[in-house]
Amino acid sequence: MTARHRLLLALLWLAALALAGGALSARLQLSGDLRRFMPEPRTPAQKLLIDELGEGPGARLLLVAIGGEPPQTLAAQSEALRAALAGDARFALVANGGGDALEAIPPRLRPYRYLLSPGFDASAAALRAALDERVQDLASPAATLLEPLLPRDPTLETLKLAERWQPTHAPRRLHGVWFDRGGREALLAVQTRAAGFDPAGQAAALAAIRAAFERVRGGTRSRLDVTGPGAFAVEVGGRTQREAGVIGTLDSLLFALLLWLAYRSWKAPLLGALPLASGGLAGLAAVALLFEGVHGITVAFGFTLIGVAQDYPIHLFSHQRPGVSPWASARALWPTLGTGVASTCIAYATFLVSGVDGLRQLAVFTVAGLGTAALATRLLLPGLIDPAPRDTASLPWVQRLWRAAARGPRLRALPALALALAAAAVAAFAPGPFWENDLARLTPVPTPRLQRDAQLRAELGAPDVRYVLALAAPDTEAALQASERLLPVLERLRAQGVLQGFDLAARYLPSAATQRARQAALPDTPALQAALAQAVAATPFREDAFAGFVEDVAAARRAAPLSPRDLDGTPLAATVASLLLQGEGQATALVSLSGLRDPAAVQRAVAPAGARLLDLKQASESLVAEYRTRVLWALALAAVLLAATVWLALRAPRRVLRVLAPMALTTLVILAALRGAGVELNLFHLVALILAAGLGLDYALFFDHAGDAPDEQRRALHAILVCSAVTFVVFALLALSTIPVLRAIGVTVAVGVASNFALALLIVRRPTAPA
Repeated sequence: MTARHRLLLALLWLAALALAGGALSARLQLSGDLRRFMPEPRTPAQKLLIDELGEGPGARLLLVAIGGEPPQTLAAQSEALRAALAGDARFALVANGGGDALEAIPPRLRPYRYLLSPGFDASAAALRAALDERVQDLASPAATLLEPLLPRDPTLETLKLAERWQPTHAPRRLHGVWFDRGGREALLAVQTRAAGFDPAGQAAALAAIRAAFERVRGGTRSRLDVTGPGAFAVEVGGRTQREAGVIGTLDSLLFALLLWLAYRSWKAPLLGALPLASGGLAGLAAVALLFEGVHGITVAFGFTLIGVAQDYPIHLFSHQRPGVSPWASARALWPTLGTGVASTCIAYATFLVSGVDGLRQLAVFTVAGLGTAALATRLLLPGLIDPAPRDTASLPWVQRLWRAAARGPRLRALPALALALAAAAVAAFAPGPFWENDLARLTPVPTPRLQRDAQLRAELGAPDVRYVLALAAPDTEAALQASERLLPVLERLRAQGVLQGFDLAARYLPSAATQRARQAALPDTPALQAALAQAVAATPFREDAFAGFVEDVAAARRAAPLSPRDLDGTPLAATVASLLLQGEGQATALVSLSGLRDPAAVQRAVAPAGARLLDLKQASESLVAEYRTRVLWALALAAVLLAATVWLALRAPRRVLRVLAPMALTTLVILAALRGAGVELNLFHLVALILAAGLGLDYALFFDHAGDAPDEQRRALHAILVCSAVTFVVFALLALSTIPVLRAIGVTVAVGVASNFALALLIVRRPTAPA
């Protein structure tokens, strides 16, 4: 086969990959649900935390501030923005403290105001007093606002409910809308319909807010600031994408440059990339076939993990020599290469029993990717390689390096044991916590942005995001009744200063039992007409002015009690849904708290009512701890299976120990380096340890494969040096990332690559046989 034919086949392989990638991307369903990477929740607090992460109101809430202009201008822009977003289907709620009071209850539900309001009185005396107040109201500047309400609502029950439903600690109001305490920024609270784990939906909502603001700001200098989980997710996602693009571009250029320098051939980078790309597509296809939706973390992390596959073609390139066909070289390398591939795949396959869906996806992606890349290197790549290459064993710089290494010391058993004990001591006794349990510490959101979000939450009177009361019940009706029984307790706690405020679903939607009691208290039509006639007689109003009011009360007497489902499509739906969780065969009423000063006192007070104070921070930490336990068990199982695989391949105790020693020592060295630098270990460090271990095993296996033949030793040194240089550069760049997850992976693997190379060279290489 000529060089032209080989190049043509390589290009055809690349074209096939491009076509397969295009077909796969058209069918690929990416998921952003972080709950896929969480273990199954066990406690009520953990279950609530998992729900809140994706679909809870906290995950959907965006806080908006408009500043930069005088208050009157900002108030007008706030109202214009609210009006623009209120009709957008992407938003469940847009609140700024303004708007028409009639919006509090949609027209189809207005007769129900008499079932929702706790203080309606239809006696003649109460109606007379209400009508006297309306006469005064009509002579005031508020007449134009109130006049549309009066025919059907002379007691202004609609306005009373709207006031009752205002936040317990509503922000300062200027010019009819919410402002911060200093009066410099107009504030809005926006709740998206898109779930918190839906990055595309959150990005679309944020883009709609910014586009609407650009329209309402006109030529003014006002500025918009949006915070909240969705805004942070979009911001971090964009930054991650930019960093990944820059790092990926640099990695690709450096990969090509290093392979060109190592083999002095422009074909090497092209041919070396083909198995890696094949493995990536195979991994994606396997996950798409076996799972419903591929998580974005699986894609990003999976491509990082199968980066070890770049070593496979490098070993083939470096072990080529004149007089031996590429096919023969591939056959000779396959037992060693296959052992390394099998060991790494077994290590990642242990995630299949982790009980975490995201880790299962990662296992399938990595095993399928590495297996495909290895088979492509063994079965396809030899046909594209120049059959008459330059022997890397004859390169002068390789010979000099090997002679220097041969003159150097070897790490014997006692020094290796001393190194292990020293590293273990540093890892165990370094100051500071060993594990990082706080999920918030892993966020890549800059501290000033988090502080800004906390400031806006305080200004808007947002509830405490750590503590929440939960009332479990068989159904929603029982949950609402339990909430109503809890109300006096909460009011007493507020009066005592234990907490500043609270919010619960029963505040907006009373239980059916309460609604029926209020319904029974409503007068029938003749009685109401008589009381109304008596009240109207002493006022300027006409006798028939309030016929609509009589119709609404009659409708309220006939109506079935409102249920949560009846609120769909109304501003109340999102609020009630966030405080009344409905599951299969059960319901949970939540009570959000603000200004909580004494959690223990709250727990003692609410316990007799059947409520539990849940600490979501403690729940997140326990969930992380359980997740880590599963990963550690998977790592332990991986270590056992990996050692068994190496034993089956080598069948010699001393060889097995020499091959496994660099990997084991490197794991301790990585832990010591991280802990010595004051790093608290998180889950991503643990997963990256497996990658570092797989790399170390490959290096040790190929040094062992070289035996004591000088030429084979130099070829192995060249291959491992190129592999480690490429991998170190890739992960060193990753270690410079501002994203904590990427930085944790990069630092761990970069330290591991350097340690694995040095230890494999000192422990596994054999003395050169005499010529």
